[in-house]
Amino acid sequence: MNYGKQNLSKRKDQISSKKRMKTKRVGVRFFKALIICILLLAVICVIGIAVMAKRIIDNTPNVTADDIMPQGYTTTIVDQNGTEIETLKNSDSNRVYRSYDEIPEYLAHAFVAIEDERFYEHNGIDLQGILRAGVVGITNGFNFSEGASTITQQLIKNNVFPNFVSEKTLYDRVERKLQEQYLALQIEKEMSKKEILEAYMNTINLGQGCLGVQTASTRYFNKDVSDLTLSECAVIAAITQNPTGYDPVTHPEANEKRRKQVLDNMLEQGWIVQSEYDEAIADPVYDRILQTAASTDDSEPYSYFVDALIDDVIQDLINEKGYTETQAYNLLYSGGLTIKSTQDSTIQQICDEEVADVGQYLTITEYGIEYALTIHRADGTSENYSKEQLADYIEEAHNDSNPTVFSSEEEALAAVEEYKSTLNIDTEAGDQVDENIEITLQPQTSVVVMDQYTGQVKAIVGGRGEKKSSRSLNRATDSTRQPGSAFKILSTYAPGLNECGMTLATLINDEPYNYANGKPVRNWDGKYIGWTTTRYAIEHSMNVCAVRTLTETVGLEKGYEYLLNFGFTTLVDGTQEGYSGYTDIAQSTALGGITRGVYNIEMTAAYASIANGGEYTEPILYTEILDHDGNVLLDNTTPDTHQIIKESTAYLLTSAMEDVVTQGTGTPARLDRMTAAGKTGTTDDSTDLWFVGYTPYYTAGVWGGYDDNKSMEGMNASWRETLWKNIMDRVHEDLENKEFDIPSSVVRKTVCTQTGLLAVSGCPSITEYFDEDTVPTQSCSGHGYTPPADSDEDNDAENTNDNSNSQQPSDSNQPSDSNQQPSDSNQQPSDNQPSDSNQPSDSNQPSNPSTSDQNGG
Repeated sequence: MNYGKQNLSKRKDQISSKKRMKTKRVGVRFFKALIICILLLAVICVIGIAVMAKRIIDNTPNVTADDIMPQGYTTTIVDQNGTEIETLKNSDSNRVYRSYDEIPEYLAHAFVAIEDERFYEHNGIDLQGILRAGVVGITNGFNFSEGASTITQQLIKNNVFPNFVSEKTLYDRVERKLQEQYLALQIEKEMSKKEILEAYMNTINLGQGCLGVQTASTRYFNKDVSDLTLSECAVIAAITQNPTGYDPVTHPEANEKRRKQVLDNMLEQGWIVQSEYDEAIADPVYDRILQTAASTDDSEPYSYFVDALIDDVIQDLINEKGYTETQAYNLLYSGGLTIKSTQDSTIQQICDEEVADVGQYLTITEYGIEYALTIHRADGTSENYSKEQLADYIEEAHNDSNPTVFSSEEEALAAVEEYKSTLNIDTEAGDQVDENIEITLQPQTSVVVMDQYTGQVKAIVGGRGEKKSSRSLNRATDSTRQPGSAFKILSTYAPGLNECGMTLATLINDEPYNYANGKPVRNWDGKYIGWTTTRYAIEHSMNVCAVRTLTETVGLEKGYEYLLNFGFTTLVDGTQEGYSGYTDIAQSTALGGITRGVYNIEMTAAYASIANGGEYTEPILYTEILDHDGNVLLDNTTPDTHQIIKESTAYLLTSAMEDVVTQGTGTPARLDRMTAAGKTGTTDDSTDLWFVGYTPYYTAGVWGGYDDNKSMEGMNASWRETLWKNIMDRVHEDLENKEFDIPSSVVRKTVCTQTGLLAVSGCPSITEYFDEDTVPTQSCSGHGYTPPADSDEDNDAENTNDNSNSQQPSDSNQPSDSNQQPSDSNQQPSDNQPSDSNQPSDSNQPSNPSTSDQNGG
């Protein structure tokens, strides 16, 4: 045998080579096994997905062409006692059917261009669109917001799936999507493209309660759909993706951007030529869109309560059930629902009757006008004349600062005819004139009554005069108005008493005072009284005291945060779209001078939270909605709640506002047989008048004013309190009178008006309510004498509902002017520190300057 080095090395290499080959074979086998496992897993997954897809498809309902057309059951609305108050059905759902041949090609092409550009090429499913949406979703961080549904799929989703799909899980969505695509393929076999597009254009939700293109054409342009121009067609087609966000009445800027996209797509896809595009782009179409819906049928319009209820239900179906707006409308009007509303029909009737009985509270009635005129020329051009142009003419011709308010209907119509005579309108054969005139009573009003303990809204009045159409302007829920001094309680005194160390006995210096920009703050009566208590400042709605307190004690940010917690949704801080540079974090917010105004229903709910011990309860208009089979679709019996202020703070505010009603600015609202608390509100020039108040049973808010903001200066402003009183007296007619409950955390103490300490014999004093955490604990050292040893016990009063604490003592101890220091210690309350119970209490007020705040309370 050869044992040489060379042979040994060769032998080692052979052995090593065999090992490597063996290792390589193992690796190859493992790789093959892995590939086989992956392939098997893929096959299993494909089979599983196929089985799941087949099961989903097998469960797809049988849907024919007839099933995707508008149809269904009548929805019933009942009051709190189960009595029917309204029915909703297809004939009421703002839909007027039009055949494809009655609809202009421009409109059909506009929908195709913006919603489904390959509509005439695919068979119901757009694979290219699905791939595009997938790529966009992946590149956007797996945010798959890009839509890929075809017009056929949208038609099926809107008219079939709202009846049985509530997508709570991913599986639900996948199930619906697969079934929707499967049905789209089936429907495309049964219906022609023209039939599908006709059905789509007659069922799509186009905002403002309009279902279908004919109703939208009437609503926005007061014309038949067949007469729409290219520009007008683009406006309507722009709405469909987001009927609320692209509403051309409420969001014209957003609609205009979307409309341009529609026209861009139509040009790019060859539906229009450049000259048509240029003409449409140049058309000032938004100048002629009607701001007031023309009545589309002769049926009795819904009440204001039902209008608001419909809006709430649709929004809740969208937010809580994931429906689109079109799905929600279809379900509401054809789903056979039972809606259990919160309306108390008796209270609603009282409100309706009292608002209608105008002679009991209002001594003047005038008339406002809404106006629009469009001339459609035979050559396709149009001429538009608006309410604003009418107003400009009247203002210039007659030097009238309120050009759309008239003393009679005849005067209003005469003004329109006079204006038209200046236009030299000549019509020829083939021309069409569309004119819309709506005359409304002025000044207007709105009323909301709610149960503060449950949040249930019992009655809504959205205006006075004949209600001529459903879903019309609801001044209680749709119209924002400046709140005036009614905001002082919410923005300033609630946070001040709740957490800034203030008490109702805290002194505030009512003296000339400026905003940060140098503009003076003016009291409504033009007077200044010097040092005064918080209670008296509330009672007599003193502007300087409110602005000073918000600025120096509460802080602008804190006041704003409290308003948000009180449920106001219209406030701005500069971050909201369209409100850059505007903010309600401002001194003027103390007096209700805010950017957008507030809704009556939100103002009423805010005061209801004080009546409910400081707990805010979201206002609700229904408790439960049942589907056609009696199953609970929406449960609203437990609305959202949160604590805003302490129970003790709520009572202190209530006590002060009782004085507003009994001896302050709100005395015309004093009820005959029921305890009440409330606050007036009046804006500059008396353009808005408020009274919001409550009893131990109900809270009610009344607003009054002109739709066009005409000043009510010189008018008897107490009519808002009179209307509130007339309503609430009748509402409480059969209810037992009772006082507001005093919480255990509130105590009554008699304090020295000069030191703010517990009064002893010989002290000028008042008795006031305090939160137990801010009540004074030290006794006054006396005024040139030794206090008795038991003075603390002598002045520890029991908790009672005695309102004597608001009485003003003589002026003997009042500082001689607003710059004088309190006489006892020459220590003026600091303007930069929260007041506390150790500040001198105000026992030295002048006599009541007014019982009405017509000029700013």
